[in-house]
Amino acid sequence: MIKYFLFSIALLMMVNTGSWAQRKNVSVVFIGNSITEGQSLKITPPMHAAAYLEKQARFKKLKFSNQGVSGATTLDFLPGAKRGLFERVEKAADELHTNKKTRLVFSIMIGTNDSAIEGPFGAPVSSDQYEANVKTIVDRLLTRYPKSRVIINRPIWYSPNTYNRSRYLQEGLDRLQGYFPVIEKIVADYAVSQPGRVLEGDKEGFEFFKGRESLFEAEKGNAGTFFLHPNEEGAAALGNLWGKAIQAALKK
Repeated sequence: MIKYFLFSIALLMMVNTGSWAQRKNVSVVFIGNSITEGQSLKITPPMHAAAYLEKQARFKKLKFSNQGVSGATTLDFLPGAKRGLFERVEKAADELHTNKKTRLVFSIMIGTNDSAIEGPFGAPVSSDQYEANVKTIVDRLLTRYPKSRVIINRPIWYSPNTYNRSRYLQEGLDRLQGYFPVIEKIVADYAVSQPGRVLEGDKEGFEFFKGRESLFEAEKGNAGTFFLHPNEEGAAALGNLWGKAIQAALKK
């Protein structure tokens, strides 16, 4: 009885101090578009997310792979699609996930290019098609990696005059926000079919970035200066939001 009591106290201390989680190896694969890729940044959002998680001192080892690709839509990430992006994700996950004791997490933020009026592959993507595409991607990940978890983050705000090689504008921004309830529905569906494996990630980013032009690169476009890609400060903020979402997912 005394031994059981002492063990219970020790277990509680481990959970409260985070030492239980410190024994876990974690690998994260980030899936997204140019915002995830952070092509013009020295420190990308995935790098900031990893730094945030490492500061929590909860993991034995943390590895990550940035699979953000400029211009990508959900159609580009479908298994077997022409650009082979999903196959790149699988390769990255296989390289990271070499230890069965490692927790594998996929962090997804995609939809910005889907929402465009024209330009990116398949755009504009309706809410129904967005749901079908995301489910196809997630189904394949869950099947290919049976113990993995998938986090779906909401896309962030862009200015309603966004128009570079692709045309987004207010119509695109409205369509983007239409994806938010779809993400909630997807997560709710998986909560029934595969409990605990698919989680809604960051929901704060859109409102956090909305109208805060100082967090974006100022880019010249066909409808004036627009704001689409986070700058260094914005990338840090976004990475922290993703890090919090991943941390919450790993606790569940």
